[in-house]
Amino acid sequence: MTEQAAKTGAEPTVLSALEQNFPPDRRILVDDLAIRVLPAGARVLVRLSKPVIGSLVRLAERSSDRGMWGGLLCRKRWFDEQLLGSVGSVEQVVNLGAGLDTRLYRLPALRSVLVWELDQAGNIERKRRSFTRALGRIPANIDLVAIDFDRESVADVLARRGYDAGRRTFFIWEAVTQYLTEPALESTFRFLSGAAPGSIVAFTYVHQDFLDGKDLFGWKAGYDRFVRPHVFRHGMRPEGLPGELARWGYRLVEDLDYSRLADRYIPAGRDLTASALEHVVLAEKV
Repeated sequence: MTEQAAKTGAEPTVLSALEQNFPPDRRILVDDLAIRVLPAGARVLVRLSKPVIGSLVRLAERSSDRGMWGGLLCRKRWFDEQLLGSVGSVEQVVNLGAGLDTRLYRLPALRSVLVWELDQAGNIERKRRSFTRALGRIPANIDLVAIDFDRESVADVLARRGYDAGRRTFFIWEAVTQYLTEPALESTFRFLSGAAPGSIVAFTYVHQDFLDGKDLFGWKAGYDRFVRPHVFRHGMRPEGLPGELARWGYRLVEDLDYSRLADRYIPAGRDLTASALEHVVLAEKV
């Protein structure tokens, strides 16, 4: 992945922290850890925004990034629910593209599950520093692993860290596929194909029509920021997904764009939309 892609890793965590400025019953996502892992300057800005958080969200909805706030938070909520729903049936978790996400540190049900979090070396080091500062130490069940997804084998890297491919695993692959080259994507799917039956993969993808410029999904600013400079490299189409997953030994369980997640997770009265540009996918190894 490119250096530019790595820089996007903190943005969802900033949004999660800002969302905590709403009362608990008005939040899409509850994540009290998010603000604690941000840099000092970002923490100050998040706290200062509390009196104007409603206006800030309304401005975001009227901007060229309309649908991004709601979409990202709905995505995080969906991943939380899928992971929690798997507790008791899976034996370990692999997070492919960890960023500054707090999920595996704030959900008590996962404290006894073995976890490997993979990302670029810079992101892993930043996460290690930030979470050690916030929590005192990285939890004993979590292993932070540096990897170059374009040049290293996920299977080889994990095998050196004690990962057991014979155990049912929940794979988190959140907001990564669009940044990968075709060989890196194939390599990751090849790794996933070796998982034990009953393993689960939850991932996201960007619609191929966006990368082709056929449908900008109301986000021209995002097209100019991510597609023109080739930060986004890969997209998928919903109609081709079942066959592609079957090629790697997986059965499609759910494929939803963020606008459909909005109906589940955005509280009544919140004037928020969620873009249909990106999808969440749940699939099971057969």
